[in-house]
Amino acid sequence: MSAELSLIVSDVETEEEAADYDLWFRAQVQEALDDPHPGIPHDEAMILLAQMLEERRRSRRAAG
Repeated sequence: MSAELSLIVSDVETEEEAADYDLWFRAQVQEALDDPHPGIPHDEAMILLAQMLEERRRSRRAAG
């Protein structure tokens, strides 16, 4: 990388960390692409996410 890294734009502090993150991220994407399980339609995923977030909100309200 030739550009100077900025903590405003990036969570990494060095070019080595940026390169390591890039490798990790690409591996995660490839793993997802290679996964033989059927995908979840976007609308269904958004419903599941909303349910998980609401459940977490309820748990936090009950705890505090």
